[in-house]
Amino acid sequence: MRRILLAFIAVSVLGLTGLYTMRTAPEDNQVVAILRQFTKTQSNLPDQPDEWHGRINYAQLDQQFATLAQRSEMAGLAVAIVENDELRFVRTYGVIDRDTNVPVTLGTVFRWASVSKTVAGTLAATFANEGLVDLDRSVARYHTTLRLPEGAESRLSFQQLLSQQTGLTKNAFDERLEDGQDPHALRASLASAPLQCQPGSCHTYQNIAFDAASEILEQAAKRPYPDAVSERFFLPLGMHSANFGMVGLTHAKDWARPHNGRMVRTVKETYWRVPAAAGVESNIVDFARWMQATMGNRPDVLSESTLRIAQSPRVNTAPIYGGELRQANSEAHYGLGWRSFKYGGNVLIGHSGAVDGYRATLIFDPAARVGVVAMWNSNWGTPFRIPFAVFDSYHQRTDSRWLELK
Repeated sequence: MRRILLAFIAVSVLGLTGLYTMRTAPEDNQVVAILRQFTKTQSNLPDQPDEWHGRINYAQLDQQFATLAQRSEMAGLAVAIVENDELRFVRTYGVIDRDTNVPVTLGTVFRWASVSKTVAGTLAATFANEGLVDLDRSVARYHTTLRLPEGAESRLSFQQLLSQQTGLTKNAFDERLEDGQDPHALRASLASAPLQCQPGSCHTYQNIAFDAASEILEQAAKRPYPDAVSERFFLPLGMHSANFGMVGLTHAKDWARPHNGRMVRTVKETYWRVPAAAGVESNIVDFARWMQATMGNRPDVLSESTLRIAQSPRVNTAPIYGGELRQANSEAHYGLGWRSFKYGGNVLIGHSGAVDGYRATLIFDPAARVGVVAMWNSNWGTPFRIPFAVFDSYHQRTDSRWLELK
């Protein structure tokens, strides 16, 4: 009912004011103000300046985020920040669709893309803690559709699968998945794919192979993978917008359309067909709830030992991202669907993701108890800088320039 009400209010106000044709920034438009009022919950989410408190300069970041969202490369943006384990900032910018200029709200659903891998890794760690799976057992013994060159699936452990140590060339056969081929058949055909290294000896990032985890976890849970995730994580954490599959996005009352610059892209089912690798969607509030839980704030759902199993480094990787961000991080590792690396002398944990028309990032500093989630509905990579600007603000690094765009 809340989503129906929001949609009705948005359409009514837009119709009365003629704002469908306006190009003003979201914070200057009365539709956003009304929608923000109605998306508040009893917990009074910190989406207004008088609610932002802490070491971080939220007012300055808010201005930078708004400027970022106005760029021609962007459409909409949603950001949430946790400081000292508490949600201190949540804000939305821009539009869900450049063809209509309907604004992003706190209820707008975006795709997590590869941040979904953190869910699979955490569920595997949960089941390992409960004795439902053995992380050291070979993938072949779980009877998945995955086949590797020379039968290496019989030597590759479940934890090596989750930490991306299949040895396959990066993103093997993703282009075939994008062409519409069945992921189960593709997993079997990986037996003929080229190797970058011997399985178990290096990190090579995958989607199709990684999603064999959904088959293993389904066997352990005795139910479909999305149902197991919802029962174990999303429902107990109150993540009511979190879902799997294309229908979960496009049937939401408020969802962000994919963009490439000013052009609205066609939604494709491609990577939803590998749910452990890239299947989750939610609004920004629930994305922040997931981050808080994985930071250790919900031990009733995710125990300290489970998080340790999931997030501990298991294999070295190259520095992540590209350009200046790549130069700024070091000592990168991969765990069970989780990345870790050093930035500014601090160890950060998280994951980022990209599918056509959507980007997402979740990064936190476990020592400082600060974390950032952001989602946007465009192919532009610059907003991946957002967490680094937030961490610099928290640590009061005066030379930070991540969001000073030319």
